[in-house]
Amino acid sequence: MRRGYVGGMTADDDREGFDKLLATVARLRAPDGCPWDRKQTTGSMAPHLLEEAFEAVDALRRGALDEMREELGDVLVNVAMISQIASEAGHFDASTVAGEAADKLVRRHPHVFGDQQAASAEIAYERWEQQKQAEKARKGDEQGALSGVPPALPALLRAYRVGQKAAKVGFDWPDRDGPRAKVDEELAELDEAIAGGDADRIRDELGDALFSLCNLARHVGINPEMALQDTTDKFRRRFDAVERAFGFELKGRSLDELEAAWQRAKQD
Repeated sequence: MRRGYVGGMTADDDREGFDKLLATVARLRAPDGCPWDRKQTTGSMAPHLLEEAFEAVDALRRGALDEMREELGDVLVNVAMISQIASEAGHFDASTVAGEAADKLVRRHPHVFGDQQAASAEIAYERWEQQKQAEKARKGDEQGALSGVPPALPALLRAYRVGQKAAKVGFDWPDRDGPRAKVDEELAELDEAIAGGDADRIRDELGDALFSLCNLARHVGINPEMALQDTTDKFRRRFDAVERAFGFELKGRSLDELEAAWQRAKQD
């Protein structure tokens, strides 16, 4: 039996698959490889990585196991391609990326790989954050509580993560009553802005209302990004049913007709 045997597979088997992926990507980037792949740069790969990450998230959210495997593979393809491009330029390769990621996991889990203890998930997270801030200090990076939230995140998720980070250092309401009251306050200010007709103020107040809803979501233990995704999926299912009910011809239909079809879709 080879070392690392788990569930019918071994670490060597897993490594074989990863090496096969790296070799395939290297072949695509070879002088006689794929013209499209050879044309790519680390910058041009950014939107592809983002798209594949979102598709993986969608499969994870829906619990679609076959799609998860495929979409996670697509994410790995993008990581392998970007690493290969960087390697050709003499910067880093996939082995360096993987090795440094493993080293980071070890450093940030002293309660697993060291002599510290973590009796709960909350304490483990605190240890992670402490180590992360210490690493930033050593490198001279920005050390603010919100510095670890990527600006490129979707706006709703970014607002949620900013609220989480601020709460970790005590900048938060003690219970859900605070953010719930804030939602009403911001909605009232939004109503005033809409009545006044000032587009800039409307935009500002709408943003405040959305941010307040993110804080409320955090206090009730709901990820607003996932909640909105679920609601959008629900709306699309019902809207598709309404379209099918009218043969995909909605123009000219009365609001009463559309509402009746919508209610039928809800019941179904």
